[in-house]
Amino acid sequence: MQPMTTVSSSKQSNSLVRLLFQSTTVDPMPLQVLWLVIRVSAGGLMIHNGLDKLANVQGFADNVVTYIGFPYPVFLTYCAAYTEVVGAILLMLGFLTRLDAAALLITMLVAIFFHVKGNGFKVTPLETAALYASFYLFFLINGGGKFAIDTWLWQQLNSKTD
Repeated sequence: MQPMTTVSSSKQSNSLVRLLFQSTTVDPMPLQVLWLVIRVSAGGLMIHNGLDKLANVQGFADNVVTYIGFPYPVFLTYCAAYTEVVGAILLMLGFLTRLDAAALLITMLVAIFFHVKGNGFKVTPLETAALYASFYLFFLINGGGKFAIDTWLWQQLNSKTD
């Protein structure tokens, strides 16, 4: 019988912090600038979607969330709206980038489902949500890049442990 190996809680918490804050490293500065531009664009362009939902919560709840078949349509409308506003702002700043990207990716997957359910695979209503989903998937996998608050926090945390 082999002895069980356990991971210490400090090692687990370090792995979680690493997952939250450390970005995939890519050295060329032009690529990092492009990474920043895409992150700010993908966040900034999403904010209006959340504000539109907040401007007509009941309409979105009735026409989208209820149509999809989710329970608690008003509550879920607020969840989606605040994810698209607050999560997008945090994504733009590069703070908790992977969590923001995951939440925004989920809202886009729901949007894709809504468009497919309502219109089939017509490209026009589907393409915007799919493009956003692609960007958010990228940031979920890679993090915020060199010019993100997450990267600065990761560097600060690493300098204290050395």
